[in-house]
Amino acid sequence: MGIDPNRVAWFKSSHSSGGQECVEVAFLGEGKVGVRDSKHPTGPALIFTPGEWDAFTAGINAGEFNRP
Repeated sequence: MGIDPNRVAWFKSSHSSGGQECVEVAFLGEGKVGVRDSKHPTGPALIFTPGEWDAFTAGINAGEFNRP
């Protein structure tokens, strides 16, 4: 991909309560979006294409990932 995830601006949701279960997001260019665990910033990151990100966020908004 050619993008160093350690050289981009990562941010947490404004809805984050500051607890232990946070993710960070970064816009990586070419429409790609990175997601990582805020507790392990040097660990692996998921990289989404624009279509994957749109489907993922639509699923979140639709409640597809809510626990029963």
